[in-house]
Amino acid sequence: MGLKMSATISSPRQLAWARFRRDSLGRVSLGVTVAVFLLALTAPLINSLVGVDPYFFYKDSLDPDTAGLPVGIGGISAEHPFGVEPGTGRDILARLLLGMRVSLFISTSATLITMTIGVVLGLIAGYFRGRVDKVISTFIDLMLAFPILLLILALSNAMTQRLVSLGVPQGNPARILYIILVLSLFGWPIIARVIRGQVMSLREKEFVEASIAMGAGPFRIMFTQILPNLWAPIIIYASLTLPSYIATEATLAFLGVGVLPPTPTWGAMLADSVSYFRVVPSYMLFPGLTLFAVVLSFNLLGDAIRDALDPKGSR
Repeated sequence: MGLKMSATISSPRQLAWARFRRDSLGRVSLGVTVAVFLLALTAPLINSLVGVDPYFFYKDSLDPDTAGLPVGIGGISAEHPFGVEPGTGRDILARLLLGMRVSLFISTSATLITMTIGVVLGLIAGYFRGRVDKVISTFIDLMLAFPILLLILALSNAMTQRLVSLGVPQGNPARILYIILVLSLFGWPIIARVIRGQVMSLREKEFVEASIAMGAGPFRIMFTQILPNLWAPIIIYASLTLPSYIATEATLAFLGVGVLPPTPTWGAMLADSVSYFRVVPSYMLFPGLTLFAVVLSFNLLGDAIRDALDPKGSR
């Protein structure tokens, strides 16, 4: 009887995976998320195999009698399934795939930096408490009080030039690094506050007191004893932060604070499509739907992960 009962006991990871597998929407979101990353990684190869250059002007897809508007319905054809850009004739699908690489690189890099800063400062504040906690918590409150979007727009030129003076190549490398740094700088306080609360609770557990009694140092306890018990909130917030950064990067590109042309981004394509919305609605439709579908999939995946990791969920 005892052997039979022990064989049915599942670990928290197995329970979480079982709950996730029962979530059909979560499985679909995971499939879309994996597909998005694969498409982003292989975008140049896909464009090469299809024989479409995202920078080439396909003038034969434009109507010279309409001031460069695409022929037919947005220039949609077998060669250009999403149509072409008005005025240039560049393939929209090829540019969407290439823009996906830029968006995911920026959002993924910023998410990793955000989580690292937030987790480390949250660990320190929650473990040491007292004056250290007060200083970090006050700094968190100050960071949350800043109007983030206005600061990003206002500091764009000055900070980009500063990065160039520090040796970062001028142009898109400096702009991409600026966006990554500014998203990370203003994004970490929320996760730090969450981790701080979790650490303050875990610090009173018996395994932490046992480590202290055995002479383990504070940083050893934080990173070897407490941190492994925080993987659930870290994964949840990372899965929710990534799509928000994708949308923020698109917003910045739409407002002109982003990657310089001709390198495509989803936000820049949406900004360019505004002038042609009435005559070529497909130019706005496809980038808008792509951005909507990707952000929605990431958000749904984050919700599914949160539900699967919830220890109070049904088993």
